Amino acid sequence: MAFRAVHKFARIAPTKVRHVMDLIRGLTVEDAQDTLRYLPHRGARMIEKVLASARANAEDRGTRNADSLIVVEAKVDGGPMLKRMQPHARGIGFLIKKRFSHITVAVDV
Repeated sequence: MAFRAVHKFARIAPTKVRHVMDLIRGLTVEDAQDTLRYLPHRGARMIEKVLASARANAEDRGTRNADSLIVVEAKVDGGPMLKRMQPHARGIGFLIKKRFSHITVAVDV
């Protein structure tokens, strides 16, 4: 049974976070935390917190060996968009989309 943690409505674009998620998929939790700790990306901080939450969920539900947990699912889905208008030439409005993400991490033995 996989133990999941989700961060919904993270205020970062999904494409920025997916590059970091590809690095930790399939690693052990310890290796994934070490990898995320030294990445300079803002999305790495968000994923680090979600990964810690998934590990805590596994420990809370009585997993015997929390050291051997593996990241079995790491995905980022697009959330809603804030749409803003920026003035443009000749009275035209330019649409700015501020994107949100739903970050999901699942760990299993």
